[in-house]
Amino acid sequence: MLYFINDYSEGATPEILDKLQESNLSKQAGYGSDEFCISAKEKIKEAIKTDAEIFFVSGGTQANKIVIGSILKNYEGVIAADTGHISVHEAGAIENTGHKVFGLKSENGKLAADTVKRFCRDFYADVNHEHMVYPGMVYISQPTEYGTLYSKNELEEIRSVCAEYNIPFFIDGARLAYALGSSECDTGLEDIARLCDVFYIGGTKCGALIGEAIVFTNKRLSKHFFTDMKLFGAVLAKGRLLGIQFDTLFSNDLYKKLGKKGVDAAMKIKKALIEKEYELYIDSPTNQQFIVVDDVTRDRLSKDIGFGFMETLSNGKHVIRFCTSWATENEDVERLISIL
Repeated sequence: MLYFINDYSEGATPEILDKLQESNLSKQAGYGSDEFCISAKEKIKEAIKTDAEIFFVSGGTQANKIVIGSILKNYEGVIAADTGHISVHEAGAIENTGHKVFGLKSENGKLAADTVKRFCRDFYADVNHEHMVYPGMVYISQPTEYGTLYSKNELEEIRSVCAEYNIPFFIDGARLAYALGSSECDTGLEDIARLCDVFYIGGTKCGALIGEAIVFTNKRLSKHFFTDMKLFGAVLAKGRLLGIQFDTLFSNDLYKKLGKKGVDAAMKIKKALIEKEYELYIDSPTNQQFIVVDDVTRDRLSKDIGFGFMETLSNGKHVIRFCTSWATENEDVERLISIL
């Protein structure tokens, strides 16, 4: 059986495992004060080319919940795409903090600046808006849940709307390595850091065993964030586990290399899908490829391939996903193509 279900089926890149083994018996301070966390933070700041407050947590939903829950006032909600992770795949984690998610209509998984501006404008135009939940943040994912990418211009436009309404801009980077690894991506880490107030660098889906690095470039928003992490149960006594991994990922350009490997494998699959005349559901330039299939094709492929199910369309056909990762081998890609 071939596995193209997700990008976290494997463990961790060998470089991380080697470093964990090598440092296993070294005595370190706890709670993120160890030398590895300190070193990782410095390397990340060097990569984004600006100062920042950086915190490590174990997973993406945890990162989203703590960031949003710690920044928003109790009468505020967060604006997101209707296909965004916090809108559909986090079991109400954000709502559990007492904050509403405003799921606005997206196109190709992306939230347009005009959509955000219209929502905010209409909110403040309502004479009863003081009786309502305020828009208090904009959240997007780069890449999106459908593998698409925001251009630098699109990010700048969203940033401009956020500045106009004085609300922070938060970018979920759970798969950020696969954005950076795409030839169609015109934004680097320094651009992400410049254009938003807070973002996180995904490790779990990008070569680490676990871990996300939350980066506050607007340091005013990070006041008492460590205490909020503790409140949400996110502070690891053995913080070194996360520090070692990000210290390794940000050595020798490994993070970007891992992302590019995953994207290169996905582009080979995409080319074969087009040549074999499969219907692409969306034009994704990253590690997730989506196609539309009927029952017969779905059942045939599922005999030999593990893939992700996304949704059933109104015509009865299904959207399925092939997802590559930092660990995808060319041999598996070739076998997949032969089965297609």
